[in-house]
Amino acid sequence: MINVNLMITVGIAELRVARFPTNLFVIGLGSCIGVCLYDRVTQTGGIAHVMLPALINARGNVNRAKFGDTAVEALLEELLKAGAVGSGIVAKIAGGAHMFHLADDRNSMKLGERNAASVKLALKKCNIPLVAEDTGGQHGRTIILDTATGCVLIKTINYGEKII
Repeated sequence: MINVNLMITVGIAELRVARFPTNLFVIGLGSCIGVCLYDRVTQTGGIAHVMLPALINARGNVNRAKFGDTAVEALLEELLKAGAVGSGIVAKIAGGAHMFHLADDRNSMKLGERNAASVKLALKKCNIPLVAEDTGGQHGRTIILDTATGCVLIKTINYGEKII
């Protein structure tokens, strides 16, 4: 059972880190990706709420949490500052839905897929194993990272709940 009394919300284009007994949650992931990093030894976890795939497309925005190619490294830095042990950190991701259907539905418009791919590449570059994911589809998700266990509870409308 996840302790819902001690929770920190992670907003769009934000990242947050917490240690047990405080948990982290993101409400309403659509095409965004919730990147959850967790170290079981120190029971320290973090979530980045990634909005877009790449910083290179930004105009003057230096918010590293906003972009898949920079959020993972920024979250890892914050996790290590909080006492996590680098060799024990694992990742779980959720979101990346295809929420909007347009008449001209080209691959370039599939923001959720592009966000997921960007985050996976960034995890690989940081040598962080991706141990679970719940991405894609056409439905939004709310996620809660349990810092006691590293489990991620995923809640959806019409698709129920599951733990990864």
